[in-house]
Amino acid sequence: MDDDDLTTIRVDQFLAHPPAKVWRALTEPELIAQWLMPCDFRLEVGHRYAMTSVPRPNTGFSGTVEAQVLAFERERMLRVQWADAEPDSAVDWTITWSLEPEGRGTRLFLVHEGFDPDDPAQRMAHKIMGGGWRSSVMKGLEGTLDRL
Repeated sequence: MDDDDLTTIRVDQFLAHPPAKVWRALTEPELIAQWLMPCDFRLEVGHRYAMTSVPRPNTGFSGTVEAQVLAFERERMLRVQWADAEPDSAVDWTITWSLEPEGRGTRLFLVHEGFDPDDPAQRMAHKIMGGGWRSSVMKGLEGTLDRL
């Protein structure tokens, strides 16, 4: 992981669950709501959906993510675009989840790209989200997987 790259967040997480189970948690809306945000996700390239969270004015985040499925390979990779619902927002990010079987579990890689290091709000978002992905989001995902 390169913490000096202000344009990208990278997370490498081992999950003690098989890829099929992790894939379900990444792609079933009722499960996504348990560890990330409520949404009307559908595994279909081009599908647009929204996710709602708490607004963070210091990062320029309105609280609503407009997302779109860009690509997927079942149980291997999911790529989505995230943009802020606020029309003046500079947020235009790509989130890629990659799954690799490892023993009886899954190695999950997250690449969150598109931060503008010249924008102070985006630098703050990079810092906050980097910590959030690594701690609370991954813990939430693990908890969801444990309950499945």
